[in-house]
Amino acid sequence: MVNFRFANPSGSPLRVLCLGAHSDDLEIGCGGTILKLTDGETPLDVTWIVFSANEVRRREATESADVFLGRAANKEVLVKDFRDGFFPYIGGDIKEYFEALKTRVSPDLIFTHYRHDLHQDHRVISELTWNTFRNHLILEYEIPKYDGDMGSPNTFVQLDEPTSRRKIETILSTFQTQENRHWFSEDLFLSLLRVRGMECNAPSGYAEAFYCRKMVL
Repeated sequence: MVNFRFANPSGSPLRVLCLGAHSDDLEIGCGGTILKLTDGETPLDVTWIVFSANEVRRREATESADVFLGRAANKEVLVKDFRDGFFPYIGGDIKEYFEALKTRVSPDLIFTHYRHDLHQDHRVISELTWNTFRNHLILEYEIPKYDGDMGSPNTFVQLDEPTSRRKIETILSTFQTQENRHWFSEDLFLSLLRVRGMECNAPSGYAEAFYCRKMVL
């Protein structure tokens, strides 16, 4: 297994673009990795974008982003109001937003949805990420849900137990609108981290997993 670190040789901030269709996607998919990166020695410059949220979910998204990005050197949190569940049908509007976005940010690392995610909104964000950013390191994160679309990821970020639990505690305490969902629970989130930790032989037993289609070392 090959190990590498996220860092810029020049010592300048690592520019990270985080893309999530809904207000808890980023936290569930890559929240632990973001916490680990912000706790590290390399300063982070993060652009964090949530594409769909009503007023209540917007407040949750902003509050959560403030926690997860609390130690970032620089951050910009953007919460949009594209219609939830209709991304394939309003793809033109979202595409235009991506075209404007690429003139504003030039990230070293992008987190986006898994391309085979069965949620239609997630797939649109993943597809437009690849259409727009063609010379960037892109890691696709996973979201556990009813659809049963979990795959076999090929990239892992090992997490220690305190970081894993901090991720989960923040998600559960912040996104209270989701607590009626039967899958939105500590044991589910922790079990996925444990499974991925086992798969990459993490010393702590915990990890987040990603799909990397293309990487230059």
